[in-house]
Amino acid sequence: MEKQQAPLAITLGDPAGIGPEIIVKAFRDAPELTSTCFVAGDVPSLRRAMRQVCAGEVDFPIVELATLADLGRIPPRCLPVLQVAKPQPLVSKGQVSAAGGRMAADCVRWAAQAALRGEVSGLVTAPLHKEALAAAGERFPGHTELLQAEAAAFKGVPVTEMPVRMMLANDELRTVLVSIHVSLREAIEAVTYVNVLETLRITHRTLNHLLGRKPRIAVAGLNPHAGEAGLFGTEELETIAPAIQASNQEGILASGPYPPDTVFMRARAKADVWAEFDVVVAMYHDQGLIPVKYLGIEKGVNITLGLPILRTSPDHGTAFDIAGTGNADATSLMAAIRMARQLLGNSQGC
Repeated sequence: MEKQQAPLAITLGDPAGIGPEIIVKAFRDAPELTSTCFVAGDVPSLRRAMRQVCAGEVDFPIVELATLADLGRIPPRCLPVLQVAKPQPLVSKGQVSAAGGRMAADCVRWAAQAALRGEVSGLVTAPLHKEALAAAGERFPGHTELLQAEAAAFKGVPVTEMPVRMMLANDELRTVLVSIHVSLREAIEAVTYVNVLETLRITHRTLNHLLGRKPRIAVAGLNPHAGEAGLFGTEELETIAPAIQASNQEGILASGPYPPDTVFMRARAKADVWAEFDVVVAMYHDQGLIPVKYLGIEKGVNITLGLPILRTSPDHGTAFDIAGTGNADATSLMAAIRMARQLLGNSQGC
């Protein structure tokens, strides 16, 4: 008999942000998509979100799970929640707080450890707030670094031996980053032969699973015009191009480096335009994320590559300015759940 797949955990996010609200909307509006999913979170925070989003709806209750085994016994059309955060008073909506950062981090850490143990099939993370994380005493600037540390500790290896990358994707464009949440100065220093080649390997491995074929990888240059043959910088000649050549020798279909101001247009898939590439490897955070987010932040999905577990998330933040209004759009969260299911159909982890 085929073993039933473990459930998918959706983490709460910062309770002061829109995370609880978009979770409620996703379960209410997409019951087939969220079937076998549950929330690793805080029941009071979700009850408040339920009141804000579903005022007057009495047929969509929250069900608190005592254990994960209870998930298979709950009735349809409800929101299953496992209380994994330490109970505390509700935090104020739209305000940065150490309490909110601690609750968000605790939910992610619990879900990561459950995934590493095989108790859940993966996690979809609602947005957290980096300032709130710092206020809570967390040394990690975001989800990616926290998950990397948890996975490395579980495997008993140094963090340096658990390289991870961020991929942001929507229906039109995918991009993978060489560096993530560091200063621009540090990001430039991170453009090394080893880091670029590792990014190409991780990108190839993940997209090969996702697409069922070798992906066509375009590599963006670091400098304007990709250095213009050394006139505007030599990183392309000395670092990026050699890494591309080494990846080609491993069978990876990477090319470039291309001028970063035009390569994303060449990789954009539209109904009337054939995309030359399946993904763009960008040298730093804003170089890669601005083009994808410009196409529609509500459509994007953030995927952490290189982990032994699956993690996806919406491509937007906590939106403190609209938290508590009930106006948050759950489209990106639903896209993240859909992407997680698609990846689980191909492999465990990325």
